[in-house]
Amino acid sequence: MSMVRIERNPYGRLVLTLDDGTVHEGVVPVRAFPLAAPDEGVSLVSTEGREVAWIPLLSDLPGPARDLLREELAGREFVPTVLRIESVSGFATPSTWHVQTDRGPTRFVLKGEEDIRRLGGGTLLIASAEGINFRIEDRWKLDRKSRGVLERFL
Repeated sequence: MSMVRIERNPYGRLVLTLDDGTVHEGVVPVRAFPLAAPDEGVSLVSTEGREVAWIPLLSDLPGPARDLLREELAGREFVPTVLRIESVSGFATPSTWHVQTDRGPTRFVLKGEEDIRRLGGGTLLIASAEGINFRIEDRWKLDRKSRGVLERFL
């Protein structure tokens, strides 16, 4: 990785300076594996859509640069984490789910069982009919009622 410095300009855009002195304004961080390995493989993409730097591990960056990239990524990504399933309208799809997330209570429509993907280690990704992805970090750590509801759809 040939990155020297990453900072925000006065307009809030990220500026990357490479070790050869090349400056790229308005770079955008993009995760290679946003759900399976969020801290591995981050590409910094120019305004023209070309990769200008590759970061194998975010943890390898100095603290301020790492924090800046995580902040930028968090602002671009919206994948609420389901903490509890309150109710489901029925066990046939489509069904309306009322859930408690890390962003507060919400509801979404599950079109079909195939919209629940297993990512490994108990992690699930649920694609709602509205186009929002919901994540369950570890289905085995959910409360008993929530686990029971999930089992009917898996």
